[in-house]
Amino acid sequence: MSQQLTLEISDEVYADLQQKANAVGLSIAEWIVAVVSYQSSGFSKVLHSVEQQEEARQRFRSHAGVISLGYSTGIDNESIEADLARAYASEYEG
Repeated sequence: MSQQLTLEISDEVYADLQQKANAVGLSIAEWIVAVVSYQSSGFSKVLHSVEQQEEARQRFRSHAGVISLGYSTGIDNESIEADLARAYASEYEG
């Protein structure tokens, strides 16, 4: 089944569409249908991609707070430097 759609566009827009359609060997109507079909399929992919991104974000968030170091951590330089010193020391021990 197909539907017919009538559009009213300015002469400038028509000329632009005519030029684009001629460049690929299509009528203006065929070119518009091709572009709209392509864009709508791309749009559904974007929606699907957005849904996938949100699902991944939720899975990622579910891991927050899962690991406990057994002590609270902070941003004080002394504990960070001590952690780095232990890490580097264990690297060279053996």
